[in-house]
Amino acid sequence: MHMRRTVTPLVFCALLIPTATVSLAQVQKQSSTAVEAGAAAKGANLAESGHCAEALPLLKKSIRQIADKDLKKRLGLDGVHCAMTHNAPYESLAFVEVLVREFPRDPDVLYVVTHAFSDLSLLSSQDLMREAPFSYQVHELNAEALEVQGKWDEAAAEYRRILEINPFLPGIHARLGRALISRPQPSPETVEQAKKQFEEELEIDPKNASAEYVLGELARGANDLSAAIHHYSRATKLDTTFAEAYLGLGTVLVTTKRFAEAIPPLESYEKLAPDSPSGHFQLAMAYTGVGRKEDANREAALQRQTAASLEQVRRRAADALLKQQSSEQGEQKPEPPK
Repeated sequence: MHMRRTVTPLVFCALLIPTATVSLAQVQKQSSTAVEAGAAAKGANLAESGHCAEALPLLKKSIRQIADKDLKKRLGLDGVHCAMTHNAPYESLAFVEVLVREFPRDPDVLYVVTHAFSDLSLLSSQDLMREAPFSYQVHELNAEALEVQGKWDEAAAEYRRILEINPFLPGIHARLGRALISRPQPSPETVEQAKKQFEEELEIDPKNASAEYVLGELARGANDLSAAIHHYSRATKLDTTFAEAYLGLGTVLVTTKRFAEAIPPLESYEKLAPDSPSGHFQLAMAYTGVGRKEDANREAALQRQTAASLEQVRRRAADALLKQQSSEQGEQKPEPPK
């Protein structure tokens, strides 16, 4: 005889509890999501109707909560605009951080972020001029702006003023040296002055890999290959990711027929800059010098491929520039008289 199993009301209720809990959690989550979306939309609408003071708190909160990508982008762009145009420029950084992380290749985002950083840079420079008009930092800012304009003599004069204020400030001797050798066709005397500046930089900052590298370049230009090898080697030891220093070292070692020694730095350069035809060419020369014909042939083929790819990129850029110039000329062309 089989006994009939019954489920007591208490057990039955217990069986229903997990389902009820899950359902309640789902309802709460949906309700929360709806509330967040509503707050986000309200913030965006306020921003886009010109009520940025009310909008910014909502935008700052919502952009980190909302999951919808299109709405997140809208909140970020509105937030940057409101912050930059309503006397809260540094609040834009919170929105920029989210936009750059979530939309790293979006042209709308990149355009807005470019303008935000440019405006913040200008604002900070104005603050510096107002708060510390006689500081060396003002001279440094002026020098950098002059370098961008290609006014090398004026930039060098600013760096010299900085050294009058603080002759042991790291980085300034190197910048002065760079300004000196950036002049069109610098004289031997100017090059020698620049060399002394980079040497003085290393006395202040012995770990300056860039100064070592430039001294290597200057030594190679003067055909002092032993000194060039020394400076390039120092640069690669100070900065193991300094691609051009590896190339300079390898190239000089190939020139002096020290092919076996040239291979390690050139292989390091190739790993850091695999699309560089120069690296493949020099490595092919080094492999040939030690009798590694297959490796040399491979590098020669890679040199041809990368050179062809680079040429294609240059041609596309040149074509795009010509099209842009033609379009601008067409827009400026006066209409014929009627």
